[in-house]
Amino acid sequence: MKEELEKLEAEIKAGGGEKRVQQQHDSGKLTARERLDLLFDKDTFHELDLFVKHHCTAFGMDKLSIPADGVVTGYGQVNGRTVCAHAQDFTSRGGTLGEMHARKICRLMDLAMKMKCPTVSLIDSGGARIQEGINALDGYGNIFFRNSCASGVIPQISAIMGPAAGGAVYSPAMTDFVFMVKKTSHMYITGPQVVKAATSEEISDEALGGAMTHNTKSGVAQFACDNDRQCLEEIKKLLSYLPSSCEEKSFDITPVDKADRTDPALDEIIPPEASKVYDMKAVIRSIVDDGEFCEPCLHYAMNIVTCFARLNGHVTGIIASQPSYLAGCLDVNASDKATRFIRFCDAFNIPLLTIVDVPGYLPGSHQEWGGIIRHGAKMLWCYSEATVPKITLIVRKAYGGAYIAMCSQSLGADYTLAWPRAEIAVMGAEGAVAIIHHQEIKEAADPAAKEKEKIEEYRQYFYNPYIAASMGYINAVIRPRDTRPEIIAAFEALRNKKETRPLRKHGNIPM
Repeated sequence: MKEELEKLEAEIKAGGGEKRVQQQHDSGKLTARERLDLLFDKDTFHELDLFVKHHCTAFGMDKLSIPADGVVTGYGQVNGRTVCAHAQDFTSRGGTLGEMHARKICRLMDLAMKMKCPTVSLIDSGGARIQEGINALDGYGNIFFRNSCASGVIPQISAIMGPAAGGAVYSPAMTDFVFMVKKTSHMYITGPQVVKAATSEEISDEALGGAMTHNTKSGVAQFACDNDRQCLEEIKKLLSYLPSSCEEKSFDITPVDKADRTDPALDEIIPPEASKVYDMKAVIRSIVDDGEFCEPCLHYAMNIVTCFARLNGHVTGIIASQPSYLAGCLDVNASDKATRFIRFCDAFNIPLLTIVDVPGYLPGSHQEWGGIIRHGAKMLWCYSEATVPKITLIVRKAYGGAYIAMCSQSLGADYTLAWPRAEIAVMGAEGAVAIIHHQEIKEAADPAAKEKEKIEEYRQYFYNPYIAASMGYINAVIRPRDTRPEIIAAFEALRNKKETRPLRKHGNIPM
């Protein structure tokens, strides 16, 4: 009996056989089991439903055996914490999804919800198993339903490590974070051949749905990796910042970096000229523990930065303007990027730090026609809805509606700080003077001199944080070098914050 068991296990674990495994390697990809071995801590993976078989008898399928029905499912330890994962096996009938393949995935997702642990989906599939027809489509629907039920309960991570087309793309899109591998992963609703037949447009797999396409243009994916190994290491790094479920606090560690560390370099980081740029990531590195952070959406909407970091060992979500790209203006894509990140952090009890240097919304017809009003409203909505501790730091510009959108006190910021050079106003001096003093400048003997005088007057009045502080909109003006200890002290005071919203089924977010 033991010999029979070992023989059956070996046959199934061989996947599609040596030839197809070699083809997988030749294409620059690891097999499903190799990927799971790299993801999980050594000897901790427990496979489920190894012996499951498909039930299809049409089109000669009754004579075809598909090892593990093309997907490996199970649970184990990642960095010592329980995680459920499935990996589609492209060597076994192209990893196509049929009724039992989907049932294995659904059973694993149900188990993850009971265990209250994250799920990781490693996608490498030719799509629906056509021979199984509507049973395959129903399988996708059941997975989508579970993605929705699990959202905000357990973290869901997907990695596209090969093809994903048609209905197969929607489960990853419904998860919290999507990883892709450059040159070997592709993701699209309709492939290049269908696009050519329908529109006469000729386009490659990579240009249509490759890793960098979805990381730079569509925003569907948040991480782009060079190979399978790097992808799995990045997934493990992301998991180290996340709680296992919404019922837990984030995964904190004992800090090495000192909580009271100051950094004199921050006193000089803002250029004297208001039009000059600097890298906001340098500010973030100075503030967070050991200068380390994990940044989803690195290549998308780069005018805003979203990242996970630790402050005194506690995980924190950071949203920050990036003056070195589009002057840090908010636009459609930046609003969407920030909104999704805020919503994730709030769902999983991760405090929020917002760092502001925003001159306003990006002007132009393309933004208005693209729905900046609707997209911008999402950001306002999600900051207002978030009940985790929220701290806002204004380092330079905070103008107009963008000032409000970047977690002002009116949107529920618990504690608002500013550097001495913060500029808090309805708009920039030039625009404000042109409106307020239009007639006076027009009638002046020297209009240019009068305009310059009024601009300087406006700057003297508003280009500092003290007017806002005098009205209570800024709780503290601090020296830049003291930013880290000030923020850590504030978060420590807010550690046990409790806040509720009116009882309702759910709000109607402006989508």
